[in-house]
Amino acid sequence: MEKTEVVVAGAGPTGLMLACELRLAGIDVVLVDGLAARTGESRAGGVHARTMELFDQRGLLEHLRPQGRRMQAGHFGALPLDFSDFDTRHPYMLAVLQSVVERELDQRVTELGTTVRWGAPVVGFAQDATGIEVEIGGQAGPRKIRASYLVGCDGGRSAVRKLASIGFSGTDATVTGMLADVELADPPDGPFFGHRRGAGDYSAVQFEPGWYRLIVQRHDLVLPRGATLSFDDFRASYREIAGTDFGMHSPRWVTHYGDAARQADRYRDRRVFLAGDAAHIHYPAGGQGLNLGVQDAVNLGWKLAIALRGNVSDELLDTYESERWPIGARVLQNTRAQTALQRPGPHMDALRETMGDLIDMDVVRQRLGLMITALDIRYDTKGDHPLAGRRVPDADLSTEHGATRIAELLRSGRPILLRLNGHQLGSAAGSRVDVIDANSTQRWSVPGLGEIPVPAAVLIRPDGYVAWAAAHSDDTGLTEALSTWFGTD
Repeated sequence: MEKTEVVVAGAGPTGLMLACELRLAGIDVVLVDGLAARTGESRAGGVHARTMELFDQRGLLEHLRPQGRRMQAGHFGALPLDFSDFDTRHPYMLAVLQSVVERELDQRVTELGTTVRWGAPVVGFAQDATGIEVEIGGQAGPRKIRASYLVGCDGGRSAVRKLASIGFSGTDATVTGMLADVELADPPDGPFFGHRRGAGDYSAVQFEPGWYRLIVQRHDLVLPRGATLSFDDFRASYREIAGTDFGMHSPRWVTHYGDAARQADRYRDRRVFLAGDAAHIHYPAGGQGLNLGVQDAVNLGWKLAIALRGNVSDELLDTYESERWPIGARVLQNTRAQTALQRPGPHMDALRETMGDLIDMDVVRQRLGLMITALDIRYDTKGDHPLAGRRVPDADLSTEHGATRIAELLRSGRPILLRLNGHQLGSAAGSRVDVIDANSTQRWSVPGLGEIPVPAAVLIRPDGYVAWAAAHSDDTGLTEALSTWFGTD
């Protein structure tokens, strides 16, 4: 019987990112997918600021960014949200297709020593006190893999979730969205999003030279999930709502989706975990889906690695669910709100006008924008320092080795105790973390908070969130934080 440490089911962005994180930490991974090969479908179309920060922390963004297009604004229910003043190095949305993201992650995971096994669905598993036996199907015939953990990143119809008998609670679809990637004989002058007309709304965005993504959303129609949508059907619906079809032709991809919103009742069943669409599905409002899954993967990856390599309590793995389940629930909630906000009719017109006026207020725009971009996440972490539980700012630093920044220090995927401006805290950190001394400027900028004084020291998790911080030369709570998050030597 084949043996490994983690089986990852599903080779979309979530599964690929998780496999990258595990391999970066030296964990043996088997990455399987039930599809015969990658489909090449373009799928999701945007990467938000927090996900760009995570890609930057792993050295992926420099390859991905030139393949996309910067968009300074996102939206909430098709009402524009300006991101340009957010406290991040990436105050914009990167319009880049999921297929491009997958290509970059596929290349990275291959460099790290793992490739996707296609045509290999998970068809069963059995857990015991020391591991999990995963049964793989496919044309090659059934085979079994012995592992320590199994992670289902296998989409909204997740076989892993069903085999684990984990419920998938939520609400059924009330609207149908249709999407086609096409060429246009008579393209519009510029991109537009969420123009409302009749029983729906329509959009046109250019992602690649010569290719446009057209979207039409109908609130008078609910297509079953498995229904077939032809290009002619799409063109007719788009023309009906928009009044034109822009001479669309040569479709590369045509699909439809609904606003069903469901979330796994739990993200963990002993040695089985769920991430990405296997854990949550929702309407693609605000472009949050791919980002949510990648962030799930980065949260889970380092925790599995430490559980496999370090002397740490099993409770560390429980924090994956306690941290990420509420974030998933929040996305379901805000996408439901956005769907409602896009419904047709004069009453909704009045509400949209009111919401538009509110979004013009910075406090509302930032509240919604920081939520959509996930820059406002703060996990439940002990300590009263304003950074505790938040993502660490990507501050410029000077070290004995020269100028750098925090994102570059995180490329190794290891936790860091960053001691700043001459403060010598945490001398007993041991081998669990990399201790780095650096100097920084007098203030750091934090989304939603503004500027704060540079801390004396900050303990940074591999996913870039702060496990502990001190404003002055006081290491109270540091020993507990080290053992809680990174175990003991």
